[in-house]
Amino acid sequence: MAIDRNLVVLIGGVGGAKLALGLNQVVRPERLTFVVNTGDDFWRLGLKICPDLDTLMYTLSGLVDPAAGWGVAHDSDTVLRSLQENYGFEPWFRLGDKDLATHLMRTQMLRSGNTLTEVTACLTDRLGIRARLLPMSDAEVPTIVDTAEKGELGFQEYFVKHRWQPTVRSIRHQNCEGAPVSTAVQMALAAADIVLFAPSNPWLSLAPILAVPGLRATLKDLTLPIVAMTPIIAGDAVKGPTAKIMTELGIDVSAKSVADYFGALINGFVDDIRNQPFEDDRLRLARMDTLMTDLPAKVSLARAILAWIEGWAS
Repeated sequence: MAIDRNLVVLIGGVGGAKLALGLNQVVRPERLTFVVNTGDDFWRLGLKICPDLDTLMYTLSGLVDPAAGWGVAHDSDTVLRSLQENYGFEPWFRLGDKDLATHLMRTQMLRSGNTLTEVTACLTDRLGIRARLLPMSDAEVPTIVDTAEKGELGFQEYFVKHRWQPTVRSIRHQNCEGAPVSTAVQMALAAADIVLFAPSNPWLSLAPILAVPGLRATLKDLTLPIVAMTPIIAGDAVKGPTAKIMTELGIDVSAKSVADYFGALINGFVDDIRNQPFEDDRLRLARMDTLMTDLPAKVSLARAILAWIEGWAS
C-alpha cells in the first residue's frame, strides 16, 4: 500500500537516485517531492547540463543505464566522436546522443525565458514522471573545489576530468548568496510531513542545497521528522569520493561524522548495520541494511525507513 504522507527528499548523485527509485514505489507520486542538487550543473558546448536532475529523471523514467547508474541506457556517442575526430574536441565529459536531446530541450527552454523549475517540470511530465523534481534554486550555484594539486576546479573538472583524485582543501558554492530558495521549494517544505536527506555525498551533493539562502532556516522552523541517512557503510562509501573527501578534510570516516555534519537540522538518523553503533541523545537512531543492490532492496529500504518514521512520528 502506498504511503499517503507528503515526503520531501533532499537529494543528489547516484546513491540518492537508488533510494528515489525505491521511494517512488511506496509513496503516492503526488505526495513525493525531490529537491535536487544543482551545484554540479555546468555549461558544455553551449548546453546546460544538470547531471543530478538528469540522473534522477532517467532513473525514475526507466531510461537510466543500469550499469553506470547515470546516463541513458544503450546510448551512442556519434556526436562526441565526430567532435573529437573532426575538430579535436576533448571528450572528457561523456554526452551520449540520446542524452544530448535532454540538454538541447533544456537549453532551448531556458533561453526562451523559462526557469529551471519550469523546464524540469516540463521534462519530467514528458517522461511520464509523476513525482515532482525541483532544482534547489533557479539561479546558478556552481560548486567549486579547491585542490592541493590543481587549485580551484569546477565540480565536473574535479569529479569527471580529474576523476576526483586531486586532494580537496575546501569546497565553496559560488553565487549562493544570490540564489534564494524558490517558491516551489518553499511550498513543498511548508506542506511536508516528513523531510529526508538521501544517502548522498553530504559535502558534494547535499551541502550545495543547504547553502541556498533560507533553506537551513526553513528546515530549522519545521516541527516534523527530518531524517538523514548514512552514505558510509563499513567504513567506506559504496561509490564515489565521500570517504576520500572526509579524510582530506580531517573528518573521521564514520556514520557518526555524517550525523554530526547535519547537526541540529535533523532529529532522526538511519545508520547501516555494518557500521560501528554510536549514541546521540539528540537523535532517534535506526540501524538497517542500507546497501541497495537491486530494486527489491531499494523498495524494502524505502518502506522500512518510512515505517520506522511513522512509528515515532504518529
